[in-house]
Amino acid sequence: MTAQTILPANSVVSGGYEVDNSLRFNKASGDYLNRAQATPTSRRKFTYSGWIKISELNIYNILFESANGSHNFQMVIQNNGNGNDFRVYDYVDSTNLSLRTSQAFRDVSAWYHIVLAVDTTQSTASNRVKLYVNGTRVTAFDTETYMDQNYDTAFANGVNMQIGRQQSASDYFQGYMCEVVFIDGSQLAADSFGEFDGDSGIWKPIDVSGLTFGTNGFYLEFKQSGTGTNASGLGADTSGNTNHFAVNNLTAVDQSTDTCTNNFSTLNSLLFHTYSGTYSEGNLKIVASNNSWYADASTIAPSSGKFYMEVKVSAIGNYCALGVGAFPFSNVGHSQLIGELSNTIGWRNNGVLNQNGSAGTSLNSFTTDDIIGMYLDLDNGKFYFSKNGTLESSTGLSLTTGLEYFFVVNPRGSTLELNFGSPKYSVSSSNTDDNDYGNFEYSPNITGDGAAKKFYALNTKNLAEFG
Repeated sequence: MTAQTILPANSVVSGGYEVDNSLRFNKASGDYLNRAQATPTSRRKFTYSGWIKISELNIYNILFESANGSHNFQMVIQNNGNGNDFRVYDYVDSTNLSLRTSQAFRDVSAWYHIVLAVDTTQSTASNRVKLYVNGTRVTAFDTETYMDQNYDTAFANGVNMQIGRQQSASDYFQGYMCEVVFIDGSQLAADSFGEFDGDSGIWKPIDVSGLTFGTNGFYLEFKQSGTGTNASGLGADTSGNTNHFAVNNLTAVDQSTDTCTNNFSTLNSLLFHTYSGTYSEGNLKIVASNNSWYADASTIAPSSGKFYMEVKVSAIGNYCALGVGAFPFSNVGHSQLIGELSNTIGWRNNGVLNQNGSAGTSLNSFTTDDIIGMYLDLDNGKFYFSKNGTLESSTGLSLTTGLEYFFVVNPRGSTLELNFGSPKYSVSSSNTDDNDYGNFEYSPNITGDGAAKKFYALNTKNLAEFG
């Protein structure tokens, strides 16, 4: 497919309200949050607001559910055969509410803001459930069935709320969430949670701490890193209600700085998805079989600036290669590694270095447990590798300037964990870039080609400044 580099909502807007943390959900480890509700302010009026970044398509991506026996309310992004639409259900044995958007949600590189506002007392059926995406109300539905007026939803005393998991099945959310809000007793519009930037027109979050949350209302900022059901846990409610969520299978490493106000690069599962490989952990981990030759690339491809990332090698195969490639390079495929085409550089685990289709000077080999640093200097047309913090050469490899470059991995037979600045694994030394972004094992700053050089995490704040 054609590659796209997409800048999500608010990611290039400076100033204003900033979101510091998100929570990374991984379906393979069964990550979710849950709590039992008290008697609600209203079973007929409520509002959900949350920012999401999807990592995997074509699964049952469950965002939010309230389930009590046969009475179930849920919000999900689900494969419809041609893409992934947003669906809302409420059913007791039979369906009372069913909305299915015509709009597809296919972007694994961007943050979406979802607001679902319910008031079943409304006389007009379509006003009983209002859906907003990135500040705009959705009116186009392939399926559109509304509950009766004054209908009591599944939100009731003792009923279990779940975030990221469907209670009656083994379906989970795969991706990131931040700024998750529930308002019990009011139907609010999207502008209670966000606003359009006056200069760029980008939809961005606002401070919601002054809202009236209601009895079962909550505000999840994911600022804490504990695993308990309390104010120091990942599921801590900061609305003032202390409606804290229990933490299931999530740990401190799942707290991320990849948010709706600063989007970090990940691997792009829609680009050159590896053959017989599996993505997980917010598209920061890839496990590839020995049949996999295909290249996997970052979601962001800058054309200027200096950017740094690390790759932790958790298991090594015979043809693992790491490097960069200029767009387009979609013909990196079976039996070809990065570096074997023009405007690409690849370092293979046995030490072979390929550049623009030709073999270069060999570097050291790398293997399991090594951390490989990659330094992309697009201002001077240079690229550097390091192994466990030591440069392979202080003389950079030459790049053609003016092109958009992806970080690229060929993971054949290997397990790789990528760190663009918000890693899925613990680091021991915690280095940031000079803008105080990122969490790296080794410093992003080096001396290359006789000059001190500062490199930056590949996120949209840094991209706006340098890229």
